[in-house]
Amino acid sequence: MTEIELRNITKVYGSGASATTAVDGVSLTINPGELYFLLGPSGCGKTTLLRIVAGLVEPASGRVLFNGRDVTHLPVERRQTAMVFQNYALWPHMTVAQNVEFGPKMQGLPRPQRRALAQTNLARVQMESFARRRPNQLSGGQQQRVAVARALAAQGQCLLLDEPLSNLDARLRLHMRGQLRELVKATGTTAVYVTHDQAEALSMADRIAVMDAGRIAQVGAPQELYNRPASRFVADFLGEANFAAGRVVQAGPLAMIETPCGVFAAPQSHRLSVGTEVTCCVRPERIELSPSAAGAAGPAPQGVTQLAGRIDSSTYLGGLRQYLVRLTSASAVEPADGTVWKVTAVADASPLIAPGQQVTLTIRPQDVVALTE
Repeated sequence: MTEIELRNITKVYGSGASATTAVDGVSLTINPGELYFLLGPSGCGKTTLLRIVAGLVEPASGRVLFNGRDVTHLPVERRQTAMVFQNYALWPHMTVAQNVEFGPKMQGLPRPQRRALAQTNLARVQMESFARRRPNQLSGGQQQRVAVARALAAQGQCLLLDEPLSNLDARLRLHMRGQLRELVKATGTTAVYVTHDQAEALSMADRIAVMDAGRIAQVGAPQELYNRPASRFVADFLGEANFAAGRVVQAGPLAMIETPCGVFAAPQSHRLSVGTEVTCCVRPERIELSPSAAGAAGPAPQGVTQLAGRIDSSTYLGGLRQYLVRLTSASAVEPADGTVWKVTAVADASPLIAPGQQVTLTIRPQDVVALTE
């Protein structure tokens, strides 16, 4: 297993006024055997960073280390990385078995050994019965599994995956997430996986580095990033969230934050002082929604916040139902002024609340994140 370390990696394309910084001073460590995701919107630098690890792109500055060994300037063929590309890049004129044998063949392994490697890795992805077929005789999911088998047969120091599920339909993509994670973890390979799909990253990763404009916005385990984002960008990118900008009016174990929507209590994770400007973040599924004749505003006992609202609309999502709630009262700062929040509830757990119905939103302090960025 391989530890991958990136030290202050920068990559600039072009020069002068037309120069574009794709990766800007990125430092991170990927642990041996870890399934590590680089997640972010298009153009954030995640694919460039993956290609720098692979040796396909050379950084303008910084160092790449495998198990402490500097490989920054090693060519790709000496880097011993195995890559699964977005379009799979299978040789159309070769059979499945020949595709998987290609890497070991280039390494000079004798025919019996590379055949054995091909059989072993095709069995890992349950594709051994397709060994004599050509790529154009396979479905998208089957081609994806062959591409993974080919990468594993190359016996690289690490496995690099560039949006390998993006060409699959939604149903197959969901099915392949679990299979691909199980496969990677069973081999013990260190894997770096690039995607812009938040659900993919949250469901598969050991850790995630969220990237924004060439920099690392936050690194952490999926649950940590979702529940305790470090910035509004991370909170907004990793799923849906409601936001209310405000100011700390009382410090202590719970910070009391006054906003146009109401007063929120939030755990003191940043040692907030009175007067600090923050943004309260609340996930839609963390809000309790109940019908009411007249709503309530401001903090309830024990720091629980209750906001009054009116249902604008509801959308059925299968197991879930999402409501759009227009806040109708607020703290003394100023009226809510039509602010709309999203609330997600289990579809059949309670009766449908019709549009126009007055409701109360109940929010516990542990479900409020006070963001300073």
